[in-house]
Amino acid sequence: MKHCDDCGETPASSRSIRPSRRAFLGGAATLTGATVFGAPALGAPRTTGKPVLIQVFLRGGMDGLTTVVPYGDADLYALRPTLAIPPPGSVDGALDLDGFFGLAPAAAPLLTPYGDGRLAIVHASGLAVPTRSHFEAYTDMESGDPSGGLRTGWLSRYLIEVAGLSTSPVRAIGIEPRLPLTLLGAPNALAIPNLARFRFPGVLDTSLIRQAIISDTYSRASAPVGAAALDTIAALNLGGIDFGAYVPENGAQYPTTVLGRQMRHTAALIKGNIGVEAVTMDFGGFDLHALLGPIHGAMAALLDELTRALEAFYLDMLGHLDDYVLVCVSEFGRRAFENASEGVDHGHGNALFVMGGRVNGGQVIANWPGLSPDVLADGDVAITIDYRDVLGEIVQELLGIADLAPIFPQHTLIKHGVTT
Repeated sequence: MKHCDDCGETPASSRSIRPSRRAFLGGAATLTGATVFGAPALGAPRTTGKPVLIQVFLRGGMDGLTTVVPYGDADLYALRPTLAIPPPGSVDGALDLDGFFGLAPAAAPLLTPYGDGRLAIVHASGLAVPTRSHFEAYTDMESGDPSGGLRTGWLSRYLIEVAGLSTSPVRAIGIEPRLPLTLLGAPNALAIPNLARFRFPGVLDTSLIRQAIISDTYSRASAPVGAAALDTIAALNLGGIDFGAYVPENGAQYPTTVLGRQMRHTAALIKGNIGVEAVTMDFGGFDLHALLGPIHGAMAALLDELTRALEAFYLDMLGHLDDYVLVCVSEFGRRAFENASEGVDHGHGNALFVMGGRVNGGQVIANWPGLSPDVLADGDVAITIDYRDVLGEIVQELLGIADLAPIFPQHTLIKHGVTT
């Protein structure tokens, strides 16, 4: 097991597992005795019956026409004479998926889950709101309510809807310095930049005493401060999972990057089965107005890092395929035509990915609008599949919420066969 400075981990022998608030306060169900595990408990199946929902938000506007190439549409090569990835069979050509779409060569690791029928790609998708502002698009997509009437994230509203079924002190984790808009207002949600470092600070010898004093103090505080503080204390150490010593299964090789660490920690978290229902993380850098580099440059490097992390997670979780459903989504795509700076500007329609055991994968789901000038949406790929249809189908079919109105208000669900 390698340890690196950027991963923020230390060898297992130099750390101690510390009990949670429930343990030292004598709670009926402790996070320690039940979930501090070695190898046998690490492989324990989930008991909730619902997969953990993982969102990887691709910040900056990922270019879907590079990532998932519609090489069967001849207009692509008229719009992008120097930047379009060539058809399969050409030098640096696309990797064929279905006879019309192909993957960028740098995204080749996605062929592993795609070929196994566990990865579905949805193209010409997004939210049909006329904005090219990253921040406006973040707000619209992460709230799931483009009317602007709600101040909570769509995933937060899902967690609120099923709150009565959960007893975990931590139900959602944003693996970032702060919670994303997707989890704004979520109950029992924590922002944890590095799961391996999430522990009570200070000297170990006095840790339990200090935790007990803090818990006693906040037990008398009114909501929401008191409850939030107690939940945070109870969640410390995340059930005793030793993220630094975690060894991936099935030969999975995570990249030694922040995203690789986040995905590896997420695998350990899900296998730990401590009641977490949702995990979010960001992966950015896609705002490539100049020097896109689809084959050897910036875009290729981003796709390589992203897809190697996803492939490693998929392989690592082969014994737990039904324990998660992962969605990769970006705020918008890029314009259909290249600019004078060898880049592409803000657009609309895009590609998104869904991966997991109950995903109807091995296919590109698209009502392809075409790229001829007369069908472009103000120079962009037209959106023909609302991203809320994809998320709504997941929430309804895999997470068991029949009525989606509280989660995606004023939206009528159209299912596209993303789940099985």
